[in-house]
Amino acid sequence: MQPRNMSMSGVVDLAAVKAAQEAKAKAEQARAEAARQGGGPAAVSPSSLVIDVNEADFERDVLQRSTEVPVVIDFWAEWCEPCKQLSPLLERLTVEYGGRIVLAKIDVDANQMLMQQFGVQGIPAVFAVVAGQALPLFQGAAPEAQIRGTLDQLIQVAEERFGLTGIAVDPDAQGAAPAAPTPPGPYDALLEAAVQALDAGDLGGAIQAYKNVLSDDPGNTEAKLGLGQAELLQRVQNLDPQTVRKDAAEKPGDVQAQIAAADLDLVGGHVEDAFGRLVDAVARTAGDDRTAARVRLLELFEIVGADDPRVTAARTALARVLF
Repeated sequence: MQPRNMSMSGVVDLAAVKAAQEAKAKAEQARAEAARQGGGPAAVSPSSLVIDVNEADFERDVLQRSTEVPVVIDFWAEWCEPCKQLSPLLERLTVEYGGRIVLAKIDVDANQMLMQQFGVQGIPAVFAVVAGQALPLFQGAAPEAQIRGTLDQLIQVAEERFGLTGIAVDPDAQGAAPAAPTPPGPYDALLEAAVQALDAGDLGGAIQAYKNVLSDDPGNTEAKLGLGQAELLQRVQNLDPQTVRKDAAEKPGDVQAQIAAADLDLVGGHVEDAFGRLVDAVARTAGDDRTAARVRLLELFEIVGADDPRVTAARTALARVLF
């Protein structure tokens, strides 16, 4: 799912203070040693910032490397259509960041153990490892502006909490030249404003910014996705989870109670639970109640992404109860 884990708010739990202090001290020691020897490590080529990783070299290329630079992990597969859109974007951004991050690409079909260890439930899924500490970033496709914001936060956390300033890159070193930045699109400023509003907790402002884009370009996929995410977050921000779940359990025939609980399920990452709850609501109801449950289910499908296998399974289940 796209909207959850698009901030670094969870890094405090994953990056214990002791681990952070040890990693920071190790990074400072490495820099001091390099200075005594008259310089730092040799600069790398831009092409070496993007690497394919498997189970055999994971410790060396990800865990050990993460003590020098944040390592972003892209879990992908050849059959995954959203991966074909996200992976090139991540590769381009990695080169643009010029050594502040490294991208490790992991083919889930060939590395099932790593997929299980990270708890990956659907792809594309993006994680980061910083000083040996793993944290989820996002799942599914996401707007470029939102991904940039997440990477900026990751880099800031890595530097401030772990003392990781990245690795040197030589644009003229053997390998691919840095990718040219993509010219700004006509709605980049509005999309960036929406992401900034989300980061500031201004959900109303984010919703309006996305609507401004859609008023001129109704087919803009980034704005449609962002709007769905922001509206979902706005719907749940004032809910009392305990009350909502109690109502849903005690009133299985109350469609609005089931819809509210499904929203909470999705925000919490319980995608199958959210879908199953609404499919059941559709099966049990008729008329306006059935329409309300079905419409909310379709909205949640859009947020998770049409190519996600959980959406495919839920669509099949929905078709069975409708027809």
